[in-house]
Amino acid sequence: MVFLISTLEQYFSFLDKIEPNILFYGLLSFTWIVSIWEHYLSYRQYCNYKRHQTVPDELADVMTSEELDKARSYAIDKMRYNEIHSLFNEIETTILLLIGILPSLWSTSGKILSKYDYNNYEILQSIVFLIIIMVYSTITGIPWSYYYHFVLEEKHGFNKQTIGFFIKDTIKKLLVTLVLMLLMFSLLIKIIQIGGDYFFVYAWLFITIMSLIIAFIYPNYIAPLFDRYDPLREGELRSSIERLAEQIKFPLAKIYVVEGSVRSAHSNAYFYGFFKAKRIVLYDTLIKGYSLHKENKDNLIDKDNQLDETKQKENEEENTLNETKQTENEENTLIHRKTNNDTSDKVNEEQQTTIKKKTDKGCESDEVLAVLCHEFGHWSLSHNLINLSISFINLFLVFSIFAALFKRTVLYEAFGFSATHPILIGLLIIFQFVLSPYFEVFSFALTALSRRFEFQADHFAVKLGHGDQLGRALKKLELDNMTYPFSDKLYATYHYSHPTLLERLKAVKSMKQD
Repeated sequence: MVFLISTLEQYFSFLDKIEPNILFYGLLSFTWIVSIWEHYLSYRQYCNYKRHQTVPDELADVMTSEELDKARSYAIDKMRYNEIHSLFNEIETTILLLIGILPSLWSTSGKILSKYDYNNYEILQSIVFLIIIMVYSTITGIPWSYYYHFVLEEKHGFNKQTIGFFIKDTIKKLLVTLVLMLLMFSLLIKIIQIGGDYFFVYAWLFITIMSLIIAFIYPNYIAPLFDRYDPLREGELRSSIERLAEQIKFPLAKIYVVEGSVRSAHSNAYFYGFFKAKRIVLYDTLIKGYSLHKENKDNLIDKDNQLDETKQKENEEENTLNETKQTENEENTLIHRKTNNDTSDKVNEEQQTTIKKKTDKGCESDEVLAVLCHEFGHWSLSHNLINLSISFINLFLVFSIFAALFKRTVLYEAFGFSATHPILIGLLIIFQFVLSPYFEVFSFALTALSRRFEFQADHFAVKLGHGDQLGRALKKLELDNMTYPFSDKLYATYHYSHPTLLERLKAVKSMKQD
């Protein structure tokens, strides 16, 4: 371990020869280089949206030209939003760094503590510093989040949130984030303070253990704070999932349906859990015609039927008394009835069309099963375990680099900290700026690996005989989520963790022929 750190310290010794101002502008320039590169990729993707005007042959059976135009419009709107938002964030970050916001906030945090006679408490000062930053980020992010959900998503029919839900959701997210982040950073700073030469090993073990704990408590205790989770009702779908899980020895414990429809019309499916207690989560928007409120609706319908029977008896008596009058006005009634029937037929036709569009969304039971078969493929092929192992190895590497860098005064001086060298600021500078080039390369490699895993999971579903159903499900999901089917090759390679729909359909077709 000592040899590793000493080697890394020698490797980064060139930093001591760089002037703080030059180092600052060099690190800041790299963030702009990455930003310009991503804007270039977005421009290529925008041109791709404009270039393709016809439905691809692979989707001709499910997508119309009108639906393609809607998907293009949605994609362009999202891209414009993301471009403006990312550019604004980059400019905001640059301005804040240039005016020395970090040392100013750190000083303000110390002054707040000094009012309560808590001087020279680095961990407490770090907590105050984090609270200020997280509250500021939440407040400045609200207009962007509001626009995204209530303007952009609303325009394209995806937003299902109310203002009240949005406000409560934002507050809950802030509170949960504050609790978790403050706890983790407080303990991490303490470990670095008392860990000695091997603090980076203890810090790595701590973050690793905390990651596993959060992975356990989030779906069981935190996620239910934001959304409703109910067990999947008994029926054909549940029985099919249980049979499939038993067939491949998947350790299924429970199957939940999350009420995602209260916030969005987008759909998804995933599983979580350790060892022999896996839990499946399906979005209600994924299952065609499914509603978490179905049982309540059925009870209401039964009550309505009872009331209707009582009213029907009363109406029969009244109709008997009015029979003579109805006979006298028969001709007029027939004329009015014809007119009313014509009008009601048109209204009913429009209502049926609207209902059909809503109920057509989602997948049939066999298609949902195929989607889950794909997810089971990730489990069977140990993709999650591989990703977890890579994450922990990477975490050890970056903490080793941090150990070799965090005592170099030039890094702190570059960002305006000449007198003090807080551990939290060292973490921020090194992880967000110094290691930024490494994280770009690492992220790109993970994206490429993720796409490979997706093909393998599709292959797993095909081998179990769910290829046709998977193909139909992928088409429906893309159509329901209004995903534009064409992508620029370079843009997709850099950004997409999943292959494009057309790539997956082509691969599934090829797998079925093998």
